Amino acid sequence: MPAYFERLDDDRYRPTEHAGGAWNPGELHFSPLAGLIVHAIDRHRAASSEAATSAVSGAVSGARDEKQLGRISFDILGFLAADDVTITVSTIRPGRTIELVEASVGIGGRPAVLARAWFVGTADTASVAGGETDPLAAPDSLEPWALSDTWRGGFVASLDVRAVGTPVPGRAAAWLRSPAELVADEPSSPHAAFVALVDTANGIAMREPITNWMFPNLDLTIHLFRQPSGPWVGLDTHVTFGASGQGLTSTALHDASGPVGRAEQLLTVRPLPAAP
Repeated sequence: MPAYFERLDDDRYRPTEHAGGAWNPGELHFSPLAGLIVHAIDRHRAASSEAATSAVSGAVSGARDEKQLGRISFDILGFLAADDVTITVSTIRPGRTIELVEASVGIGGRPAVLARAWFVGTADTASVAGGETDPLAAPDSLEPWALSDTWRGGFVASLDVRAVGTPVPGRAAAWLRSPAELVADEPSSPHAAFVALVDTANGIAMREPITNWMFPNLDLTIHLFRQPSGPWVGLDTHVTFGASGQGLTSTALHDASGPVGRAEQLLTVRPLPAAP
């Protein structure tokens, strides 16, 4: 089975060709890297929970942590070179009902990404649940969309994409799934696999051709009101360009059962230099 990364040791990973970026052949696409960061956070939390359980006299081994991912934010600090990735994770606000975890990512010896994730304790709120947007048309009823005809790179080439309706500049909806593992021969959580596809939202609803304009995102923030399940990720996306070089990609997130949350991406919008 293909994978986006291979483990080198406890906190280092090597990207494969399937993690290749869309803007530059020598960079990583942020989408699988975001999923890898969540995967590393999950491993850290599992190890911390196991250590805490073992430290409590008389505790039952393997007690489950019922907190769920509620928000994760990523700040992209610079060029994401297609090089070895080191991820350091720490818990900066532990708790029984809420927990804040931070991940620092280095690539090629340089700081690359800072991420923070809130995990929230579970409760039975079914009696007051509501407010979701309408679900998207089911992916199995839709035709494939050759997104790789527009975007290059190994990551986009790895995706199965289905358009919902006809995309127009600044507005599109689509389903995505991937046959690739995040890390070779390692199971990943449903929310890590889901997050690994969300950053693609900035590429499905282009306002301007990528031959004339660049609009890479500086960050990605995901809020969830329900835990997603796979394999499909639904993106209902709207892109706005301002008049002074900034833009915003806003996305309602879905799984096959309906809406699960939202994602926002801040864009730096600039024209490509004219060819000499």
